This record gives sequence, C-alpha cells and structure tokens, in this order.
Amino acid sequence: MRRELSDAEWAAIEPFVPIGRYGPYPHRLRDHFEGVVWRFRSGGRWREVPEEYGAWQTVYDRFAQWRDAGVFTALTEGLAAAGAAVAPQVLAALTEAAAQEDRRRRPAAPPR
Repeated sequence: MRRELSDAEWAAIEPFVPIGRYGPYPHRLRDHFEGVVWRFRSGGRWREVPEEYGAWQTVYDRFAQWRDAGVFTALTEGLAAAGAAVAPQVLAALTEAAAQEDRRRRPAAPPR
C-alpha cells in the first residue's frame, strides 16, 4: 500500500486525530487520514480517492467530522509548536484542510 505519510510523520499526527464514539476502527484511522491528505495533495475530487484508503464516502465523512471538530487547525498549530518534522507537501495539505474549517465557520454573506 502506498503511504502519504512516513511512520515518523504519522507518529507526530496520530495524537491529534480523535477516534470518536463511532469508528473509524483504529486500524483504519491512518488509512482514512491518509486519504484526506491524498485528496488535498493531489487536488482531486473526493470520488477519486483511491480505494486503498477506504470508500471515498467514508474518507469524506471522516474529513467532515474532523473539520467540524477543528482537528486540522489544532494539528497544524500543534505540529508547529512541537517543531515536528513533516514534509512540506503534507503540511500544505493539512493547511488546506484547516482552511476548509475556516471557510465552514465563516458566516454566509447576506443576500443582496
């Protein structure tokens, strides 16, 4: 299986990724997270996420749960504070995911 993250990068990231009451199963947590990283690194659509990361719907659902919980913002801030060594392209993908959180929280513009 191809990996988006090295084992060292995953070790730095894993503590920030909650499992929650309902899945993902701990053995698929990394797969789903790497599917999110793949999506933001590649710029592809959610439906194009390779099956090896799990069903695209599941990967998107996990992303949405993590986005709504503020995981990506906490993760980028935590990695920076810890000085964790993460590849620039992975950090860029996480930053883009965090930007999705900001867009989600921003109130909609009033109708004209």
